[in-house]
Amino acid sequence: MAFVTNPIGIIGEEEAAKILERKRLRVIERNWRMGHLEVDLIAENRKEIVFVEVKARTSTYGNILPEEYVDETKRKRIIAAANAYIKYRKIEKTPRFDIIGILVHPGTYEITYRNHIENAFSPHVRTITANSFSGIWRWLHRNKTIGRK
Repeated sequence: MAFVTNPIGIIGEEEAAKILERKRLRVIERNWRMGHLEVDLIAENRKEIVFVEVKARTSTYGNILPEEYVDETKRKRIIAAANAYIKYRKIEKTPRFDIIGILVHPGTYEITYRNHIENAFSPHVRTITANSFSGIWRWLHRNKTIGRK
């Protein structure tokens, strides 16, 4: 497990976990890692496994909100990490990918902005099957295997 050493990151992830819990999701992993892959938060409810990317910042840097920093490259890495987690833990729930953006006041550490984007993006089978640390990728979705074994 990787530990977030940036205080803004710690505050952001803690606030993100609270947001998820208020929406009746149970956080089951924080900063889950496998090799170079990482997911900030993994939560679940009865039907879904939710992979959450948390972006915490102290300002909008040119009016760009924290959640807007999750680009296509980052999304592919999150999808690959989710696939590894699903495979490793033998999860059969429907996967969902969320992004939570948090703004933290740099002096007081007060949360000044929060935005939870549910279903922020979806995996493309091509993306999932293209890269693998083991050469064997699969995506479990509603108890069906998608992709190559």
